[in-house]
Amino acid sequence: MEPTPIAPNSRSDTSIGATRVLAIANQKGGVGKTTTAVNLATALVAVGQSVLLIDLDPQGNASTGLGIPPAARKIGAYEVILGSATIGQATVQSEIPNLSVVPSTVDLSGAELDLVDMDRRAYRLRDAVAAVAGKYDYVMIDCPPSLGLLTLNAMVGADALLVPLQCEFYALEGLSHLIRTIERVREGFNPSLEIQGVVLTMFDKRNNLSDQVAEDVRGFLGDKVYATVIPRNVRVSEAPSFGKPALLYDYRCAGSQAYISLARELIERERHLRAA
Repeated sequence: MEPTPIAPNSRSDTSIGATRVLAIANQKGGVGKTTTAVNLATALVAVGQSVLLIDLDPQGNASTGLGIPPAARKIGAYEVILGSATIGQATVQSEIPNLSVVPSTVDLSGAELDLVDMDRRAYRLRDAVAAVAGKYDYVMIDCPPSLGLLTLNAMVGADALLVPLQCEFYALEGLSHLIRTIERVREGFNPSLEIQGVVLTMFDKRNNLSDQVAEDVRGFLGDKVYATVIPRNVRVSEAPSFGKPALLYDYRCAGSQAYISLARELIERERHLRAA
């Protein structure tokens, strides 16, 4: 199937004001965190927003998934965290209009050790992101699947967290751990940090367990859980190997349409939060 180009709508239809910083976080791996970061960022652009995606995962999958080649990653999140480069110097424009990327470089895998002895080690990313306030509708941070200093920097620098949660047996156990971590971050570093929303990923309607997990999570967190669920979808899984978000690889597939729905729901939720 030929990819369908994304033509962003006018920002005047959907823009909600000042920059919002959202960290895409879950300490568990394999929950669709990077897939959500890449495709939600693309979907937000498709419905009229401007987005900067910061790839804070040393694996660099978000950078790869947005088609940023290694040769274009000479400066990235590592240099930004250490203060040797600004966000602006590290930003690379993706092939998608209004979607920019601060890529991950191989050096990022050593950042945890480098940060240990640095001043304001938990605030490095927040200080850097402040320089682009107002330039984008959203700054999105793709966190590593751990709760180390990189994820701490993302949580301290974020207004809120978006948590992808795989529909599996241990989902609530992992979520409880993450909520305890958020409470500690609020107490020690970022009192305004909140969970913006939880998105259920890898939902398989043929599997009764998916329905049971969704019901349990909604019973636990209520309206924090998005109505949109992200289905298991072959086209979404294939897209990264082509260096494309699913929305460019196959715009019409169920996964792409789910991320478009999630983007619209997120924007509506943000409007309500700001009006409250």
